[in-house]
Amino acid sequence: MIQDLKTKEAEQLLVNNYIGYLSFIEGKHPHCIPITFFYSKEHNAIISYAVDGHKIMAMRKNPNVSVLITDIDSVTSWRCALVHGTFEELHSIDAQYYLHAFAEGVKSVISKKEKEHPKFISEFSAKLESIGIPIVYRIVLDDMTAKFRKD
Repeated sequence: MIQDLKTKEAEQLLVNNYIGYLSFIEGKHPHCIPITFFYSKEHNAIISYAVDGHKIMAMRKNPNVSVLITDIDSVTSWRCALVHGTFEELHSIDAQYYLHAFAEGVKSVISKKEKEHPKFISEFSAKLESIGIPIVYRIVLDDMTAKFRKD
């Protein structure tokens, strides 16, 4: 049976994961891509970064986005949260602060969840090897729906 997750349980789903699926609109078409993220409870925001490309250009034009976070054990045992929010590009000292929070947060989640201990952002993100300056952004959460199934 599929049921709603309570708010605290939904928030824990965000806190305990670092891979999500970002959905955004470009022109008339929706796009959905995987991203590495960190959820900051303090700022009620998902933090990530990317090179200046297709995704960033689309979110600058239409900042309304969603992120799906899942925790799937099997077809009959899963949890998911769909958050809707607003893309905000960060600059200067804010970008540095949030990129540091992202790196430390993702390393912490990986350590807890996978019992691995990455030391550098390059160990869990290939974006630094890409050409271009990283664009740090946050998605400020507007609302969230969360479901689970456990049979």
